[in-house]
Amino acid sequence: MIIHRGELYMTQTDKDKFIGTWRLISYEDPSHTADKPYKDPLGYVMYDYTGHVAVQIMRRPDRPKFKSGVPTQGTPEELKAAFEGYSAYHGTYEVNEREGFVIHHVEGSLFPNEVGKDKIRFYELLSNDRIALIATSIVGGKTEPKSPLARRLTWERVR
Repeated sequence: MIIHRGELYMTQTDKDKFIGTWRLISYEDPSHTADKPYKDPLGYVMYDYTGHVAVQIMRRPDRPKFKSGVPTQGTPEELKAAFEGYSAYHGTYEVNEREGFVIHHVEGSLFPNEVGKDKIRFYELLSNDRIALIATSIVGGKTEPKSPLARRLTWERVR
């Protein structure tokens, strides 16, 4: 909020700009290897005004269907392909405007080891309708700087 010559103006913070549903339009991973193939990934990230986030990414839309048609009756190969081809988690988030990153505090995840962890992403506000999130981590209590080998996901606001 800014007051100028007696007039009140509302300003939008970076956190305000995150609020909404975003569709994945680009997934760049210069370090990805054959054991983590990504083929035409699809996904959404949703940020709400209460500080909650939900992320779902289908890394491989061409994943094979289970022959049984029942999730609990997949073969080991079907279960492996399903698990490796999908990523999902939810929790809360906070935006650090000064440092230019968002922290996702993971409360639930398809991958159990992520529960209780933080996912830190540098962000770039490309426009009102596009945002890029760049993966990072904390090393020795400090946020690791952006790396040219880091994953970069570009999202477009759903209208």
